[in-house]
Amino acid sequence: MKVAIIAANGGRFDAYKVFNIATAAAATDAEVGIFFTFEGLNLIHKEAHKQLPLPAGKEHFQEGFKKANVPPVEELVAMAQEMDVKMIACQMTMDVMTLEKEHFVEGIEVGGAASFLHFAKDADVTLTF
Repeated sequence: MKVAIIAANGGRFDAYKVFNIATAAAATDAEVGIFFTFEGLNLIHKEAHKQLPLPAGKEHFQEGFKKANVPPVEELVAMAQEMDVKMIACQMTMDVMTLEKEHFVEGIEVGGAASFLHFAKDADVTLTF
């Protein structure tokens, strides 16, 4: 199975959605690729992914995450890397935001929409967050 995910939003809820599905799919031996664009780049940014915001009025979830032993986003990113999830940072967005590959976690690829489309063209599941 092949799973293609587009991460276009950059909050903590978005990170949990993206990385939960990516790692769950990878655990079933699926080939998984995530294309990070616009605010979604925060999910793999070296600093930003450690302090992703919760939606306004949802701060009480922080305690729930702790009680439920939900790992921090940086652990989920590391899990995805260990499970060989392909992570592609959008070149166009990086250019617009003057970001370089060094601003992001190790092991990501940088590519345009065409790179992701090549990966996703025969995906069994395609999701956008």
